[in-house]
Amino acid sequence: MRSRVTVVGEVLVDLLWRSGAEHVLPVPGGSPANVAVGLHRLERPVTLVTTWGDDPPGALIGAHLDAIGVEVRRAPSATDRSTLAIAYLDEDGSASYEFVAAWDPRALDVPADTAVLHTGSLALVVEPGASDVLRACRRVRERPGTAVAVDLNVRPAVQRDRAAYRAACERFAEVADVVKASDEDLAWLYPDATAEQAARDLLARGARLVVVTLGADGAFALTADAQARVPAPPVDVKDTVGAGDAFQAALLDALASAAAPASEEDRLPLPTTADELTRVLIRCVTAAAITCTRVGSDPPTAAELQSAQL
Repeated sequence: MRSRVTVVGEVLVDLLWRSGAEHVLPVPGGSPANVAVGLHRLERPVTLVTTWGDDPPGALIGAHLDAIGVEVRRAPSATDRSTLAIAYLDEDGSASYEFVAAWDPRALDVPADTAVLHTGSLALVVEPGASDVLRACRRVRERPGTAVAVDLNVRPAVQRDRAAYRAACERFAEVADVVKASDEDLAWLYPDATAEQAARDLLARGARLVVVTLGADGAFALTADAQARVPAPPVDVKDTVGAGDAFQAALLDALASAAAPASEEDRLPLPTTADELTRVLIRCVTAAAITCTRVGSDPPTAAELQSAQL
């Protein structure tokens, strides 16, 4: 039975600019890379398929991934540029972003033993890479016993045309089994709808499961036949950087742990009852909460997450 999660998407260097600080701090990151690190810490077999340039930010990225031990398949970059993000941290630790973005892999090599393919963030909207990612999702979805997961992780700074951004996200919702978004993502994409209305629209486009994070208010999940909502554990927040990625890593880990499909032609099983959804969501919000107690994207290990849930 397959158990590998393959993460396809950008790595970048965050220039963390904290309110009142005189200097910025360069930190390797990027949502897909953070998710891969989170999965690695949860002891899930994981491969990160990505690209970066042979430049100073790229050297920092490569050293970071090597030190952690994440398995990486690095695709050639058409422009040989690494992506930079400026993360402005306000006094309560919340972040807003600006990007100098490049996402132009020449090839995306997805391992054959992939159970869950995950992508999200800039990789969904920054061309020419976004079109290649969409094709990779379609190829994996044709394989039996697999699932495709997408985290919208909306970043208007890379595509300010709301209609174009929404169309890109909806294209991925049509090929995904699981779509995750924050309530802020959905409010920007669908300003005239509630978070639940927007989630049900994404569900109707083809996803089997939609998960919505609500920050300090927790998260909810919807399928065609069930729904669940859980609160977030109260914690002393240092900052929120990487919290959504830690949530996503815990979600993907749970999906990849699913039982084998009943038939060789079936998709990977997903949580289907309110109780199953609740158990998964509790684990995910706990992972996010632990990350919020630390500075920067620092997701929990399997042991830390298990201990926090006892």
